[in-house]
Amino acid sequence: MGTPHAAVPTLRQCLEDGHEVVAVWTQPDRPSGRGNKVTFSPVKEFALAHGLPVHQPTRIKNEEAKQLFASHDAEVAVVVAYGRILPEEFLRAPRRGCINVHFSLLPLYRGAAPTNWAIVNGETKTGVTTMFIEPELDTGPILLQRKTEIGETETAPELMARLAEIGAGLLGETLTRLNELTPRPQHDRDATFAPVLKKEDGLIKWSQSAVVIERCVRGFQPWPNAYTTFNSKGLTVFRAQPIVSPVSSAPHGEVIAARGDDLVVSCGEQTALRLFEVQPEARKRMPVRDFINGLHVKVGDRFGKA
Repeated sequence: MGTPHAAVPTLRQCLEDGHEVVAVWTQPDRPSGRGNKVTFSPVKEFALAHGLPVHQPTRIKNEEAKQLFASHDAEVAVVVAYGRILPEEFLRAPRRGCINVHFSLLPLYRGAAPTNWAIVNGETKTGVTTMFIEPELDTGPILLQRKTEIGETETAPELMARLAEIGAGLLGETLTRLNELTPRPQHDRDATFAPVLKKEDGLIKWSQSAVVIERCVRGFQPWPNAYTTFNSKGLTVFRAQPIVSPVSSAPHGEVIAARGDDLVVSCGEQTALRLFEVQPEARKRMPVRDFINGLHVKVGDRFGKA
């Protein structure tokens, strides 16, 4: 059970390890992109290419879906970013239970966006957990965990791609050793949370430290991204670097350098942010040299003004 690209490596691992995959469940096809063309989820594309039966119910809490799930008579269900909370009937159906591949070191970062929030919050390491699913979100007993460092310039999509491969290997080991593993209960007192991302999370607050803003630039990709305004139009920042030595007493959001490849914006706590790659509203992503030249950016201009 899975939907995005991050779930594909685990499905591939199940096949490579010789397991019989009796069914693949994924989210219904949805229109996306320009023209609202209906697209298949990455998991569906992979499943169809390997001749696996695919199920995409729009609702899973009705009797029809519950009966269909039980009819697979599976030993275990493997869940990776499926996108729905499973009803209790689903959790009881497989003989050995439902195993989730979660992209954090539980009980840290329970919730929908653990990779994003780990970067935004300045964590230096994260990892993957395999666990038995229980009715409450991400609270089930832990089977195995694997740690990894977060790179200094690593974006959420880059980290997610690495965790997806780590998770696939961890799930393979979990299934191989399932008979010998002793599940460890989680302690709620140690839990932190990674809530669903909202559009407003990405709005850059120039009064914050450049270090915090740069983490948002990396952590809020691919959505909602870190964004601001310039000349009353939207601007998304894709690559930046904090300058933490005292640099300027200019107002927050004011341009303090704009020449060639150098675009620096004043931030809170006497820091500044050097921008490298941006995307003005209705335009393509571009290096700051093109942005400076195209919009005639100069020292004293302001980001974030209404």
